[in-house]
Amino acid sequence: MRYLTAGESHGPQLTAIIEGLPSNLELTAESVNRDLARRQGGYGRGRRMQIEKDTVEITAGVRHGKTIGAPVALTVTNDDWKHWTKIMGIEPLPEDVDPDEIKRRVTRPRPGHADLVGGMKYGHRDLRNVLERSSARETTMRVAVGSVAKSFLKALGIEVTAHVAEIGGVKADMTLRNGKTVNEIREIASADDVYCIDPEASEKMKQAIDDAKAAGNSIGGVVEVIVDGCPPGVGSYVQYDRKLDSKIAGAMVSINAFKGVEFGLGFEMARLPGSEVHDEIEWTEVSGYRRRTNNLGGFEGGMTTGMPIVVRGVMKPIPTLYKPLESVDIDTKEPFKASIERSDSCAVPAASVVAEHVVAWEVAKAISETFHSDTIEGLKKNIGEFLAYSREF
Repeated sequence: MRYLTAGESHGPQLTAIIEGLPSNLELTAESVNRDLARRQGGYGRGRRMQIEKDTVEITAGVRHGKTIGAPVALTVTNDDWKHWTKIMGIEPLPEDVDPDEIKRRVTRPRPGHADLVGGMKYGHRDLRNVLERSSARETTMRVAVGSVAKSFLKALGIEVTAHVAEIGGVKADMTLRNGKTVNEIREIASADDVYCIDPEASEKMKQAIDDAKAAGNSIGGVVEVIVDGCPPGVGSYVQYDRKLDSKIAGAMVSINAFKGVEFGLGFEMARLPGSEVHDEIEWTEVSGYRRRTNNLGGFEGGMTTGMPIVVRGVMKPIPTLYKPLESVDIDTKEPFKASIERSDSCAVPAASVVAEHVVAWEVAKAISETFHSDTIEGLKKNIGEFLAYSREF
């Protein structure tokens, strides 16, 4: 399974093409749109979310609600395109038009964004060519693709969800998720303004967001993704690039503004002895092999253990500030306050939704590689046979 996305933040549309999905997987635009709506929600979002109402159109690869084994094409129209048709037009500008009057050229890079380095790399004197694609708007299609992956996983009995663990130094009580199913965590988080399962921490998080907005500042946080029902043995130890936890880690830091990843106890492991870190193994006739704890977050040797996958990612504060930091104009080399584009004071809740979907994709892809079949029925059969085998191993 693989996919590509295309499209600019203020271009006419965003596009994704997914290849390698099995046939006969139930898939509708409605299920994808529910996840797109979640990405646009969450306390602290900016005005762009009021302009765009993201809905997907499935234009290939699905017939009468089921995949046919062909590439699946997804498109999301940018409603704001009507205000940017001249600035972001596809066709060459007429010779009698001053490009600078039309293009709204950007020459002042924002600290912390891709503007300056991207301009250097691709030779752009107009940094809008960089920020239009490096914008987090691109994550719209990664959520759409991940939503398809979640439909794939759900058909195999695997559930995925995410919630916010921390915003601006305010930490949720993570013990509140203990004993709850993935579906229960999803229900609680979805009903909260910041997608947090701790009501007391949620109120403090909202206050932190309000304080940052009032100060013209931005704040970051930590999100957690949980995958339940994944079979053991997905991924591999035989090569570095086949370890599933490394692929998930790479996918997490590929999300705009994400700067760190941990599994299970994560960095806390550095402060604990091995006897308090490693998960003891037990076997019962009912469940087969399982771990008594899940400190390693569902992984050993780059492979799933059959325990829930638990992964967290840290998101830095958004670099676009309404009280901008100092920068340098690339034309004059004079100091200026950095350019301001529409932005959020905090996008951590939305980022939790993006994280959920990039993890879902990596897990779905790895399962497809491990239990390969061209049909969803064949995958179910292959997984069922492996589970029966591993239970008695």
